[in-house]
Amino acid sequence: MECVQRQPKFSRSEELLRYDRSQKVIQMNVGLLGMEGDLDLQFLLQGGDLLKVRSPSWKKTRYFKLQEDCRTMWHESKKTFKTNQTFSVDDIAAVRMGRQSEGLRKYTEEQVEGRCFSIMFKGRRKNLDLIASSEEEAKQWVDSLEKIIFKINNLNSQQKTEHWIFSCLRKADKNKDGKMNQSDVKNFLSLINIEVDDDYAEMLFKKCDKSKSGYLAGEEIQHFYDLLTQREEMNVIYEEYAKTTGFISPENLLGFLMKEQREKATLADAHKIIEKYEPDENVKEKKLLSKDGFLMYMHHPDALILNSDHKVVYQDMSQPLNHYFISSSHNTYLMEDQLKGPSSTDAYVRALLKGCRCVELDCWDGSDNEPVVYHGYTLTSKILFKDVIKAINEYAFKTSDYPVILSLENHCSVEQQVVMARHMSSILGSALVTEPLGDSMPTKFPSPEELKGKFLIKGKRLNKLEASFVYEETASDDIDVTEEDDSKDEEEQKEGEKSKKKKKLKLTKELSDMVIYCKSVHFHGFEDARKNQSFYEMSSFKEGEAMRLAEESANAYIHHNVDKLSRIYPAGSRTDSSNYNPVPLWNAGCQIVALNFQTTCTDMDLNQGRFLVNGKSGYILKPAYMRDIATEFEPITLTRGDWLKHKTLHVMIISAQQLPKVNKKKSSIVDPLVKVEVYGVPADVAEKETSPIGNNGFNPAWNENFQFDVYVPDLALVRFVVEDHDSVSDNEFVGQYTLPFNSLKMGYRHVPLLSKNGDLLPSARLFVHIMVLDAE
Repeated sequence: MECVQRQPKFSRSEELLRYDRSQKVIQMNVGLLGMEGDLDLQFLLQGGDLLKVRSPSWKKTRYFKLQEDCRTMWHESKKTFKTNQTFSVDDIAAVRMGRQSEGLRKYTEEQVEGRCFSIMFKGRRKNLDLIASSEEEAKQWVDSLEKIIFKINNLNSQQKTEHWIFSCLRKADKNKDGKMNQSDVKNFLSLINIEVDDDYAEMLFKKCDKSKSGYLAGEEIQHFYDLLTQREEMNVIYEEYAKTTGFISPENLLGFLMKEQREKATLADAHKIIEKYEPDENVKEKKLLSKDGFLMYMHHPDALILNSDHKVVYQDMSQPLNHYFISSSHNTYLMEDQLKGPSSTDAYVRALLKGCRCVELDCWDGSDNEPVVYHGYTLTSKILFKDVIKAINEYAFKTSDYPVILSLENHCSVEQQVVMARHMSSILGSALVTEPLGDSMPTKFPSPEELKGKFLIKGKRLNKLEASFVYEETASDDIDVTEEDDSKDEEEQKEGEKSKKKKKLKLTKELSDMVIYCKSVHFHGFEDARKNQSFYEMSSFKEGEAMRLAEESANAYIHHNVDKLSRIYPAGSRTDSSNYNPVPLWNAGCQIVALNFQTTCTDMDLNQGRFLVNGKSGYILKPAYMRDIATEFEPITLTRGDWLKHKTLHVMIISAQQLPKVNKKKSSIVDPLVKVEVYGVPADVAEKETSPIGNNGFNPAWNENFQFDVYVPDLALVRFVVEDHDSVSDNEFVGQYTLPFNSLKMGYRHVPLLSKNGDLLPSARLFVHIMVLDAE
């Protein structure tokens, strides 16, 4: 067996030189983040020992510190061949103080509560459960990490690109001497996802090697970077509007904003842009915009494809609750599939941080008279009901202030239902709605605005809501307290029936009284619902039945949803926790279209796109014609009416920048193509794609035009997808971005790209030209 190769020893002078270079790199990155002199950043760069917790017996001290790129955390590992492990700050979803994770609650004692914290990751990566040496130190770690996450998330695209390219340059410089030979250059090109032949790499190298030394250093590396990041398409646009002086004047800029970008701008707006984005003080003084300033403006969030007015809450939030589409999750407790995957409070945290406003709890009897949440009759793990309520209470209103609905699937005995009611009452306190708003019996739902910061319980109720206003003996007959038994597959159903025969469930008054605006009832047809259902009585529909109704009786479904709530959930046969297409159900006015948030797929992308706007509040106001009791809107046959606003969408896919590698292998380079997809009423559904570009994920250019007819823009979504072309097997996903048609901005726009998990890919984007015209 060969011995493990040791790191070469460096002389004292070499060590000092390396330290000096390292400090310069840190200074540069600290400057990019705008965190000069920040004590929290200094704390992370210095690092320290933390106790890493994996099980009752596996608790080991590890040294953690922020690396010199100021965006990668390093911690030592004692594994052979693995001297360190890293994770990017970009991959952190949240930092949770205290014993909040299942691991810390299970494997640590209560007395270390104040010293504990967890790092939660995006995607399916496991938490890092950690214990600091003191409560002050734990708080310092949490505060410092939250600050750096905030700073990195708020860099503009230009800063992110600089940071990313600079990091790649550092990685390519194998011996860390601040110089790049030809081999380093080739290595760097591969890291940034571009493959060039040897002749081109040599030509680039020679062009930059002004000193003829055989390596690049200092300004030569800067020149190499400038050559690489030249954007021909941006140069053409800039030069078109910088004809008079070689710079863009305020008048030129106003012309660009009005003619190309179709924005209602004034000369004062043009002056503000120059003041804000021009980096060269001399140019700014002359009230001009340089090419760098123009690029910085074009990368700013306000200039991207999403209408910035729609990023905040801009819709009327005073309508009744059922007049909104509501971001909703199914089996929220699951991290993976619904047969044997783990249940976790982290799944609730992730859904709530993504703006989800309706979460599901499958509740069953647990040991020690403590109810548990898990997927019944399966091998999924169990979590305590009270821990779920604590996690929901902590994270419910971090992304949105608007109400959260707790959808209870209750399988508990009377004794444990009382415990459930007690936990919800004590943990949620006054935020829990336990009686109707106002002094008299309501005739419609309150609005999201009136319910801000509140929790609503959805479940069975023993009597009508009217009973709250007159004394009435509560019925205590046996009641079928669950809704989704018909959703289970046959095996589960048999088990469920056996269980019911043994013990028919009763509903306890304590739990029943907490159900105010979302009383669950079975659906017996639209006519029956119209005659017998109160506004607060809502039905849950399995996806198959809901899709059939949306197809065969769409107008009747829309009428039903004008004054009632409908919840849709995936079929029990989806054991892999896959999803269905939510669009046809939104088209039928259904509000609570519940999806498996833990599953990455096109359907979840569409959900994220639908709820991307209105401040990511989780509530989207339905169009007026879907709130009108006399509406004739029919999404499939499309009769004439206010909804018909026939538009022509022109899309030019120009280029892409900094696409990530799909395959992490050094030699693997993507062959990207772009698909543009439109979702909405059946007449609007369409898809077109570009040709693939071989071996270039860094700056591929297509310049391809597409045209789409959109008849009902209010309900349409546009999805941009980048794939790695493969002529032998299926293309691989690279990134996507979905947004509502009515939130598109016209003109030359950058499109940010999101990962499979729906998280922003830091530097990757598309560059497109958008035009929306009234169809003739």
